[in-house]
Amino acid sequence: MESSCMGVRIWSVSMLLFSLMIITLASSYPRENEVDRLSLLAFKSEIVSDALGILSSWNDTSNLCGEWQGITCGRRHQRVTVLDLQSSQLNGTLSSRIGNLSFLRTLNLQNNSFYATIPQEIGRLSRLRSLHLGDNSFQGDIPVNISNCFHLQYLVLANNTLSGKLPMELGSLLKLQVLSLRRNNLVGEIPPSFGNLSSLEYLLMEENRLQGGLMSSLGKLKSLSVLALGMNNLSGLGYRIFPNRQVFRFQMNMFSGTIPSTISNASHLLQFGISFNHFTGEVPSLARVSSLVRLEMDDNFLRNEDGDLNFLSSLINCTSLQLLDISGNNFQGVLPESVSNLSTKLTVMTLGWNQLHGSIPIGIGNLLNLGLLSFEENLLADTIPTSVCKISNLYTLYLSYNQLSGTIPSCLGNLTLLSSLDLKSNKLQGGIPQSLGLCNNLLALVLAQNNLTGSIPQEVISLPSLSLVLDLSSNDFSGYIPTEVGFLKNLGYLKLSGNRLYGEIPESLGECVSLEILNLSRNMLFGTIPDTLSSLRGIQDLDLSTNKFFGAIPYYLQSFHFLQNLDLSFNYFKGEVPKQGVFRNTSAVSLMGNRRLCGGVTGLRLPKCITPNLPRHLPKPATALVHRLAVIIISSGVIGVIWLVYFILLYRSRKSGVKSASKPSLDISFLKLSYRDLLKATDGFSSRHLIGSGSSGSVYWGVLDQPEERIVAVKVLNLHSSRASRSFISECEVLKNIRHRNLVRLLTACSSIDFQGNEFKALVFEFMLDGNLDEWLHYSAQRVVGLPIVQLHLNLLQRVNIAIDIASALDYLHNRFHVPIVHCDLKPSNVLLEKDMTACVCDFGLATFLLDTSCPVPSVQYPSNSIRGTIGYIAPEYGMGSAVSTHGDVYSYGILLLEMLTGTRPTDDMFRDDKNLHNFVLMALPERVKEICDPVLLQEKENCTSTNPASNRNDVQYDETQRIEDCLISIARIGVACSVHMPKARMEIGKVVAELRVIRDILTGNLDA
Repeated sequence: MESSCMGVRIWSVSMLLFSLMIITLASSYPRENEVDRLSLLAFKSEIVSDALGILSSWNDTSNLCGEWQGITCGRRHQRVTVLDLQSSQLNGTLSSRIGNLSFLRTLNLQNNSFYATIPQEIGRLSRLRSLHLGDNSFQGDIPVNISNCFHLQYLVLANNTLSGKLPMELGSLLKLQVLSLRRNNLVGEIPPSFGNLSSLEYLLMEENRLQGGLMSSLGKLKSLSVLALGMNNLSGLGYRIFPNRQVFRFQMNMFSGTIPSTISNASHLLQFGISFNHFTGEVPSLARVSSLVRLEMDDNFLRNEDGDLNFLSSLINCTSLQLLDISGNNFQGVLPESVSNLSTKLTVMTLGWNQLHGSIPIGIGNLLNLGLLSFEENLLADTIPTSVCKISNLYTLYLSYNQLSGTIPSCLGNLTLLSSLDLKSNKLQGGIPQSLGLCNNLLALVLAQNNLTGSIPQEVISLPSLSLVLDLSSNDFSGYIPTEVGFLKNLGYLKLSGNRLYGEIPESLGECVSLEILNLSRNMLFGTIPDTLSSLRGIQDLDLSTNKFFGAIPYYLQSFHFLQNLDLSFNYFKGEVPKQGVFRNTSAVSLMGNRRLCGGVTGLRLPKCITPNLPRHLPKPATALVHRLAVIIISSGVIGVIWLVYFILLYRSRKSGVKSASKPSLDISFLKLSYRDLLKATDGFSSRHLIGSGSSGSVYWGVLDQPEERIVAVKVLNLHSSRASRSFISECEVLKNIRHRNLVRLLTACSSIDFQGNEFKALVFEFMLDGNLDEWLHYSAQRVVGLPIVQLHLNLLQRVNIAIDIASALDYLHNRFHVPIVHCDLKPSNVLLEKDMTACVCDFGLATFLLDTSCPVPSVQYPSNSIRGTIGYIAPEYGMGSAVSTHGDVYSYGILLLEMLTGTRPTDDMFRDDKNLHNFVLMALPERVKEICDPVLLQEKENCTSTNPASNRNDVQYDETQRIEDCLISIARIGVACSVHMPKARMEIGKVVAELRVIRDILTGNLDA
């Protein structure tokens, strides 16, 4: 009994002591919590811009651990453990007081606009496990004392402007799993101490200026699965490839020597990229690398000494292989039949620019999922196997610069997804198959420098999808140029030179208003240049030389502001030569061989024009008789000269043969502009010329003096932004390759030095007179050069047309170009409007080429998968770390379409908590759509009335109001279907185009509702 009482007393005393301890600890929490609060307020004080108002909740009246946005506290001690403000559009410096948050485990400020240096005080956060400062504008060195954060597992500083050397002290972070420093300005060598990072799984240091070699100590990192060091100046490999490695990316460095033989044992290898280096020797067997997904070894000096290609045959075991690129090396020998047995998952196979010979394997059709097949610039012979027609997903086929013979297989017409077909410089014979007219997605067709004969099929030359190039030059085609050429309204490059075409230039050619290069030289065409060609105002290069054209040189050619090269030589033109425009530049105009020309500028050295005077005493009938006799006499002589010149030229062309082949190029030259030119055009980049500005730069309008006065838009990059150079490179890379009527046209790029010695980068575009879509939807006044201020509004039909234009541009980027392109920042301000209200998508600074649709590495370790775009238009999956995809663009398009319908931005104050524009429209479908629509759409009925006379007959009764309501509902459904939460559930962009066109037909009365 006594022992029991003693136990009760001991228990009571223990509980009393525990209670006192709890009270003591609880009383200490507010003081420590106050340290965190003051530190965060200091953090807030150094933020100069909070566009989203994220930090408005950080005040004295709210609870730090419950109401401050982006803050998470520990439940037991109420200290700040997580500070997560990623993608919050914050601008400012990072306070040194951040080092007082001693319980902090996660600091995530990724994708903001922080600048200046990273404070050394971060090294005091000893409990820190995750540090994400990527996608900002931090400068200076990486703080050495980050090494004091010995619990650190994730260190992401990518996409900044950090400089200096890699701190060797980082090698002491033994728990580090991810180290991402890519896209900075880091220099020097990789420290040997990095070989101590025994827990490291991902080492990402691409796009810096690192030098030296790879330390052999990196081979000790047995946990390392991803090593990405591309686009540096690294040279020595000195590194073994261990079996557990998954990703090696060494592209665009200066590595040399042979590929390590240990790659043969890398059984877990997924990606191996060594493009654009100086590797030599043979490729080891890859038979045991069965998990390989991407193999990129292009543009090196690799070769096979004995002429066999065993390493290609060894790839048969790689059943997951999706991309194979060995182009631009010195591989020789016969292309083995075994390539037909490669993975059926293969989507890209590029073996061009080598010295392969033999035949294209007959079994190539087994690779059913191939999208891009390139064997260009080799020594392949024999015929094109018809089995290639079984590859139904093929969108690009490059077989140019080989020795292929036989005819073009007519079954190629079955490849309905084909967008680019290049068979240039072979020995192909016969005619162009009419079946190619079934390839309704064909953007580029190049059949030049072959032995093709016959007439040009109407079915092919009338393909409206052709928008890049149609090159049939240097063959033996005969007959007329089909009048159906007028269907090529979007074509930019037409070359029919070096054939036996005759007849006049069809007047319908003037309907090809997008033409920039037109070459009809070295044919037997005759007649005058038709007046309809005056509509080709975008032409840059016009070559009509060595034909039989006569008459006067059209004066409208001198008003072509973009014309840079004009060749009219060796024809029968006569009369006065214009003196303005391109004719002022004697080096840009060739008129030789036209003996009856006169006048022009002095540099052309033509005789003065003299008007002959007939004797006045001759009666009018006599004068007419003299004219007729003169015409007969002169014509007889001219005809003889024509035939003589023709036979001489024919003999010379037969004797000279076909010129030697060279690497194919459209050879389209851009304007050449300097910093001085752009400074003058924009009046010193004055505020009067400012159109708009953003984080990546400012846009000005300007007037160029040369070659003619011309209004342009100049986008000047803000090189203090970490994204500026990448935006410049990305936008140039995209815009130099694409061509579509609904994509903005890049005139040139300028990379120079200003007068203060600073780096200067700018992009020059055609100026869009009617501004951007955002201004038309939300602003009341128009800012247009030379025009009065007017009220802006768009009626329903105009909005539908604009929506079709934007969707068509996306359909081209996603599905019609040989490599899918994701825009990543589609919004109204990135849609420009031409004078006729044609919409053009612009700003490709964030655009991404989808070379590979599957990435085995989680997005948290790949900063390239960080959120891209603008708040309100970003697809929800991007916020959860998903990779960039075309589905993300479709989501942005859906939100944009709903904005056009409602006149309400997705960031409007009404959309808070769980409310958003998508749900706002969804809840209104279908009965209440009129209530949420932009009122302008219900007031402009007269602009959407029927243009079909049949719809206005007295016996046809149709309620116009109901017609408009039905169209509004249909538009709302499309917008909602494009912006659903699940990416793969979103409507296909091609279907969007089709359905919007139906809506337009209903509005115009061409189709019943």
